[in-house]
Amino acid sequence: MCFILIVIIALLITAASAAQSRRIVAIAHRGEHLHHPENTLPAFEEAIRLGADFIEVDIQTSADGELVVSHDATVERCTNGHGRISEMTFAQLESLDAGIQAGAEFAGTRIPTFDQVLTLAHGKVGIYVDVKNAAAQDVAAHIEAHGMTESVVIYCGLNLAKEIQRRNPKLKVMPESNSVEHARTVIEQLQPKVVAFGARDFTPEIVAVVKQANALVYVDRMGLTDTPDGWQSAIERGADGIQTDRPGELVEYLRRRGYR
Repeated sequence: MCFILIVIIALLITAASAAQSRRIVAIAHRGEHLHHPENTLPAFEEAIRLGADFIEVDIQTSADGELVVSHDATVERCTNGHGRISEMTFAQLESLDAGIQAGAEFAGTRIPTFDQVLTLAHGKVGIYVDVKNAAAQDVAAHIEAHGMTESVVIYCGLNLAKEIQRRNPKLKVMPESNSVEHARTVIEQLQPKVVAFGARDFTPEIVAVVKQANALVYVDRMGLTDTPDGWQSAIERGADGIQTDRPGELVEYLRRRGYR
């Protein structure tokens, strides 16, 4: 009886140690954007304050070649302006108010440049770069100039990922898994250190392919799955990083469960 009890205690200690030794990173989707204007410096500053490991940043290119931060290709949804970012100069974009739609207290907030976000993040938080519209050489050059090569993952398509790797093999590209076949293709051609997953492709079969390649799994958990049950399910299914709209709550959950 004593022996059985000792074995059970040992197993419980081993399981607890395994949980505590496994670290899950929290990725703040567009910063802390439920209470701050998305993809702006206030949103990123709040995500850092809350303890996020990464801020997710969408980058676009202005008509005169400036890398700016915006999820949408147009400015209507998040600013007081109108037009396509690729057809507007940086001066035009900088004149817009990117905070007023989130509340009067954010009036005067500007669309940030990628450089401004890199400066803010340096030494404080990693950046999950979602390349919406930008050239490989521009993305790489800005990251390198800020000494952030080791602190950034770059979400992009296969061809752009190849271009970025040719420019700087140390940069961590992060392709989408999509399917078993596609996951095998990107692993063969890129040897990525991390692979991105959404709700559709976060399946045991695809996760197994990525894990066999010793790559990390970063998965989106937004909407109905952005809950403690959804986070725990993702962890149990192999996630190493979770992208969330609720970074403060996720960080606290991971701390309580021994994942950070």
